[in-house]
Amino acid sequence: MIDLLDFWRDSVPQLLDGLEVTLRITGVALALGIPLGLALALGVQSPTSSIRYPSLAIVEIGRGAPALILLQFAYFGLPSAGLSLSSFAAASMALAWTTGAYTSEIIRAGLQAVPRGQREAAVAVGMTHIDGLRFVIVPQAMRIAAPALLGFAVLMLQASSLCFAIALPELLSQAYIIGTNTFRYMPILCLAGALYAAICIPASLAVASIERELSRHTA
Repeated sequence: MIDLLDFWRDSVPQLLDGLEVTLRITGVALALGIPLGLALALGVQSPTSSIRYPSLAIVEIGRGAPALILLQFAYFGLPSAGLSLSSFAAASMALAWTTGAYTSEIIRAGLQAVPRGQREAAVAVGMTHIDGLRFVIVPQAMRIAAPALLGFAVLMLQASSLCFAIALPELLSQAYIIGTNTFRYMPILCLAGALYAAICIPASLAVASIERELSRHTA
């Protein structure tokens, strides 16, 4: 037992370096992907076919293709077309696409949940369509969608472990490196899993608390 604790203690600094990369890539994916999701949600609802169909295609490809495939495409496929990306840039692009595709559906559900009377009221006070979206519809839709978006953020933190496949030095990659060097895979993977859980469990509880609070205010 003492030997195991010593092993974990010696491994923690390297795992924390990996955890930092995990949090960075998750933050970038969400920062790029959620605004993309909003744009796609509005695009899919657009009456203009030249906007609606490309938006729908981006959403369906992003949802239909596994995130691992998108990661492989960005890191290994794009160089064939003359565009080489670092592992961090490739992961950012792929996970942002996945995030945008899935959050577009979450946000679209939020947009549809806004009472029709709110749209009519925006028109009645003389707002343009853009101003109605900007000041009335989108803020309410994002508030409705907030719990689901926060829950999806937790899933994206977990999905960032897929970046192991493109040599990004995130948490799982660092755990695997330690395991390869020491041949102690089970203990190091257990410790890595504990670090994921230390973030995901409190985050999930916080999301549930926020959802209850929002439900209380809208009741």
